[in-house]
Amino acid sequence: MPIIGYGVNKLEKGECERCVLDALNAGYRLIDTAQAYENEEEIASAIKKSGLPREEIFITTKIKIKNYGYEKCMESVLEDLKKFDTDYIDLCLVHQPFGDYFGAYRALEDLYEQGKIKAIGISNFYPDRMVDIASFAKVKPAVNQIEIHPFNQQVESKKWHDKYEVQMEAWAPFGQGRVNMLELPELVNIARRYKKSVAQIILRWDIQRGIIAIPKSENMERMKENLDVFDFKLTDSDMERIGRIDRDRSLFFSHTDPLTVEWFAKKIKK
Repeated sequence: MPIIGYGVNKLEKGECERCVLDALNAGYRLIDTAQAYENEEEIASAIKKSGLPREEIFITTKIKIKNYGYEKCMESVLEDLKKFDTDYIDLCLVHQPFGDYFGAYRALEDLYEQGKIKAIGISNFYPDRMVDIASFAKVKPAVNQIEIHPFNQQVESKKWHDKYEVQMEAWAPFGQGRVNMLELPELVNIARRYKKSVAQIILRWDIQRGIIAIPKSENMERMKENLDVFDFKLTDSDMERIGRIDRDRSLFFSHTDPLTVEWFAKKIKK
């Protein structure tokens, strides 16, 4: 699995195909989507137009909570295979830790054993939920995709993921514009010394922590820039400086907040 991928969340309908094709031409080989994004056909079309062999591209998708439970999950993945026009999906995750995610995960385990999915995992699982599913599942999650960026570094969570050998993957590595992370003086000063952008510093910081990142941009030059992070290394002191930025809280919502759980529960029941 590539350590940097291209995320397609919130891309406008009709723009996804162009952006994914640009990303593939820029050098990305990991494309991250989800059933909730509803853009599988556009991704399939971009892959076909790229001319790249299927085996060179790593496709990740995530099961939406409406498709939880064994039967629904099984049906939804088989439908995804048709939408992606492929015989297999490289990585499939359960998207949220609510509802019958154990039923969905059992379906992913069976699809994994059938070879229709090459790896399975979880998304947005806090350490307690990750330890639970890693302890009792037949196939341990390979990946947990969660919110990770300089303001929410998941330091304690990473200790548990390392212990259970579950790979961490960062969504919203730049905070999705919720804060002016790319203008933060501490990061700007580090970027100037390396003659890199703040985005490149953040992605390099992820890499050195052993975390996969899936940045998103609709601009071809930015896409290329986000991949240009393998010709330098942050010093230990710079890693420590970035570590001090941590606020240890989400910029979005907490999965342990009862109001958040209620919101997801209503979404499942609709």
